[in-house]
Amino acid sequence: MINAGTPSAAPHRVVVWSTGGIGSIAIRTIDARPDLDLVGVWVHSPDKVGKDAGELANGEPIGLATTGDADELIALRPDCVVYAASGPERDALAIPDYVKLLSAGINVVTTSTTRLVNPQAYEPAEWRDQLVTAAKEGQASLYASGIEPGFAADYLPLVLATQSSSIEKIHCFEMGLYDDYGVPDIMSDALGFGRPLEYEPWIGFPGAIAGEWQGQIRLVADALGVEVQEVRETFDRAVTDRTLEVAMGTVEAGTCGALRMQAIGIVDGREAVVIEHVTRLAHDVAPDWPRGIGDLSYRVQITGDPDIDCTLASTLRDPVRAGIPEMTSGAGAMVSTAMRVVNAIPYVAAAHPGLLSSVDLPLTIPRHSFAGG
Repeated sequence: MINAGTPSAAPHRVVVWSTGGIGSIAIRTIDARPDLDLVGVWVHSPDKVGKDAGELANGEPIGLATTGDADELIALRPDCVVYAASGPERDALAIPDYVKLLSAGINVVTTSTTRLVNPQAYEPAEWRDQLVTAAKEGQASLYASGIEPGFAADYLPLVLATQSSSIEKIHCFEMGLYDDYGVPDIMSDALGFGRPLEYEPWIGFPGAIAGEWQGQIRLVADALGVEVQEVRETFDRAVTDRTLEVAMGTVEAGTCGALRMQAIGIVDGREAVVIEHVTRLAHDVAPDWPRGIGDLSYRVQITGDPDIDCTLASTLRDPVRAGIPEMTSGAGAMVSTAMRVVNAIPYVAAAHPGLLSSVDLPLTIPRHSFAGG
C-alpha cells in the first residue's frame, strides 16, 4: 500500500485530456474550483484545435484555447492530467501517453483504463512494468477510477464492510438501461445487442468477463485479507419481444435486448465476491432479472453479521451546467465517474510516486464543492 501525504494548499495546475462526455464535465468543474487551476486542454480532432475549451464543454467560453500538441501541454508543467480519452483502442493508445506524462513528472488521474483500478492485477504485465518504471523515473503517480469500475463494486463495498463482524459473501450489481449509448461497434459487435442469440459477442468469449472485473474482485478480496483462487463467469441474454428505437439504431424484435453477466471470485471453494451487470435496452425486457432504481443504479449486498444492503443511484437535475448537452439515463453516473478522479487530484498529487488504487488514498473529500462555497 502506498501512503498518501497531505494535499497542498496551493491550487493544482491541471490539464484535461479530451473534451468528450467525461472530459467536458471535468473542464466545467475544474474551472469552477478555487483549489484547481485549468491550464490546458488536449483534443484529438484537428477541427477542435484552437477552440475555446468551455465552448466545447457546454457552450460557455472560459478563455482557454485547446491544443492537439502533447508536448505543448507538458511544457506547461501541470501537476496533474485528467485523462478522459475513449475509444475501442483506449489501452493501446493510452499507455504510451501515460508513460510520457509520468516520465515528465506529471501525475495522471484517468477514467480511460478501467482495469487499472487495481494496478496489481493489470495485464499485460509489460505495460504495467512500463508504467511503474515511468512513475519511478518522473516521481509521479497514476490513479484510475470511475463509478463502476472504480467505486460501486470495489471501494463502496469496502466502506460498507467497515460495519461487518463477519462476511460470507459480497455481491455487487450494476443494473441499468444502455438505450442512450450510441456506439454500434461496442453495443452490437462487442456486447451483441440487436443480434440474434446465435451471434457470439466478444463479451461472451471465455475469459472476457473475468478479464474486465477480476481486478475489482481481487482488490476487495486483498483488502479483506483473503485469496481468490479463481474467477468464474456466467453470461446470459434475453430477447426483446418488440422493436426498439435506441441510440445505437433499430433493435428488431427477437434479437438481444438485455444482458446479464457475472464475474465470481472463489475463496475456499465458495462464491465470495461477485460482480453482476444487468443491462437492458428497455425496462420491460427480461422482467424476471434483478432491477434497480430508475434507469441506472448500483447495489451492494453483504451477507454476514450483519447483513448489509445498499443501493446507490445518481441523478442529474441540470445536465447543461455539468457539461452534458442533454439528459440521458446515465447522466448522473457520468458526473460521478468524472468526479471520482477530479476530486482525487489533490490527494494523488500528494501521494508517494507509483500506481495507486483507491485503498492507497485517504477519503478524497471534495473541498469547495458546496454551491456558493
